[in-house]
Amino acid sequence: MEQTAAEKVQELTARLNQYRNEYYNKSAPSVSDEVYDRLFDELARLEKETGVVMSNSPTQTVGYPVVDGLTKTKHDPPLLSLAKQKDPEEILRFMNGKPTVFMLKLDGLTIKLIYEDGQLVEASTRGDGNEGSIVTHNAVAIDGIPMRIPFMGRLVVAGEAFIRPSDFERMKESIVDDEGKPPKNGRNLAAGSIQLYDAEICKSRSLHFMPFAVISGMDETDSLSERLNRLKPLGFDVFPKLVGNGDATVDDVKGAINALMEYAKQNEIPIDGIVIKYESVRYGKGLGRTGHHYKDGIAFKPEDDLHETKLTGIEWNPSRSGEITPVALFDTVEIDGCDVSRATLHNLSFIEDLELMPGNRILVSKRNMIIPHIEENIDRGGFDLQRLVPVACPCCGMPTRIHVTASKVDGEEREVKKLFCDNAACPTRFVRQFVHFTGEKALDIAGLSETTLEKLIGHGFLRSFTDIFRLDQHKAGIVALDGFGEKSFQNLWDAIQASRNTTFERFLCAMDIPMIGNTASRALAGLFHASLDEFEAAIFAHYDFTQLPDFGETLDKNIHDWFEQEEHWYFWDELRMWVVIAPPVEASSAQTTANSPFAGKVIVVTGKVEPYSRSEMNSYIASLGAVAGSSVTGKTNYLVCGEKAGSKLDKARSMGITVLTPEEFFAMTQAS
Repeated sequence: MEQTAAEKVQELTARLNQYRNEYYNKSAPSVSDEVYDRLFDELARLEKETGVVMSNSPTQTVGYPVVDGLTKTKHDPPLLSLAKQKDPEEILRFMNGKPTVFMLKLDGLTIKLIYEDGQLVEASTRGDGNEGSIVTHNAVAIDGIPMRIPFMGRLVVAGEAFIRPSDFERMKESIVDDEGKPPKNGRNLAAGSIQLYDAEICKSRSLHFMPFAVISGMDETDSLSERLNRLKPLGFDVFPKLVGNGDATVDDVKGAINALMEYAKQNEIPIDGIVIKYESVRYGKGLGRTGHHYKDGIAFKPEDDLHETKLTGIEWNPSRSGEITPVALFDTVEIDGCDVSRATLHNLSFIEDLELMPGNRILVSKRNMIIPHIEENIDRGGFDLQRLVPVACPCCGMPTRIHVTASKVDGEEREVKKLFCDNAACPTRFVRQFVHFTGEKALDIAGLSETTLEKLIGHGFLRSFTDIFRLDQHKAGIVALDGFGEKSFQNLWDAIQASRNTTFERFLCAMDIPMIGNTASRALAGLFHASLDEFEAAIFAHYDFTQLPDFGETLDKNIHDWFEQEEHWYFWDELRMWVVIAPPVEASSAQTTANSPFAGKVIVVTGKVEPYSRSEMNSYIASLGAVAGSSVTGKTNYLVCGEKAGSKLDKARSMGITVLTPEEFFAMTQAS
């Protein structure tokens, strides 16, 4: 295929730089001075003709500058991340019958380039998405960034600067950081190199730039693929992309993903997935954004990346129930741009299964790109649970107890070992019980953080939950505490008084009955008309709570066992004296009558349904005359599947339960 003028500029630039390296650095020129001069003149002519001048062009004599520091710049609009998905069927669901563009998800550091009337005026890093660092001085040191382009007006381009795997392998042994450690991977080396103050050092790191978006400019076309194609004549190195039409199948999605991943492998382009964006720019923008990402695209990542690190220790944290949860501490690893150094170990059986001991090399991932998780122990052998488990509670010093229960793990019955502190007066356990009681799902008392509660408990102002409503008796002592004053105390006291007007659901959550959270308490409020008296009568009558959707035998037993303890009844009755339970809100008859297709149905939500919180979604479901379930069971009628769906989706599919996208769900509610 015949080269365009812009491609010829890029090719001559690269060739002349090779000849310069041979002449100046290796003292072994492969061409004569006459040949070099002729090619140099040809490059200068083409640059003038096309208006394309690459950052590393031999015709430029700017050299490689050094700066004293990096200045910050605001990104408007923000450079947000992408939602991620591992299931090709979910990619097809995202496409929603619309034309889409499949392209490489480059694994490097995002850079934004701003051109004014053809001249590069600013290059900056993504930073936190809202603010990045200006690295314009290093643009001349990065291959693939044009310094001048034949484009009038303002053009803003986003792309990725990366280091090819072979270049990283060549350099990694000769480069160390401030602590004397070599770079862990090409992405880390690229990120550090781009933010160096000395462009000459940056130049030695073999960075390459490829664009993936036109943020501003080229508004005359609504086609994403056309905008990217127009970058090539401007001197940019544009990777291939595939445009999918509206009638694509799952096999089409898999085929496009596999083809692009193979291209990246063959051409040594480091990637960590495939990006799928809507072909219509206007349609994509119209979908809006979350605080994390725009909704015009999604990233396919075939699996959670594994990162090797070293387990340095295990931290044991007593919970409000008395269970002591083990947390792994390990050398920091960077996953999806975040530093990760901790992960829950769940229970003793989890530790046993992996034979974890401090000093072991472990493999860590972020499951579903969210939750840090230890996947494997490379150094198995020499495991000793007795040596690992603390014999005394790390908080109160009282003896610990290993409790064995039967539980279902991945669908199989097995024994699970957990560690407990049985000391009801354990300070950490006591504080965390107060954190729950005053938290958002319970009485929701603003200003009572865990730190504040520790101070109030430590000074003897709080010995029982209802002491919160008597804190005015200790006003003088509280005002004298560090961080407090008259105004702080008054704000806290006002929040306490406001919390006394509460709901049936919050009251029940505050009791901390095992497995009774927002969803279960809402279902009970509906059944007993938000009346504590009716609920008490049901307890005395040994009501069978398994009659409710999503209530099983364990939950029924938890409720009755809790009320069999005298101190719990005392707590229940005392709190009733301090609060006023609001009557239930009557739902709109337009949505709770038989006109609603969801009336009487059980609906479970999985994943994020922007812009609603899970609590708001459950409230909306209740307003439709339906029941908001918390888990997928045989009683579930619908699963509403949002972003970052979990295992509930697989279970619903295996059981033949109807799965709805948020758009389908809301469309059905409006159609009624």
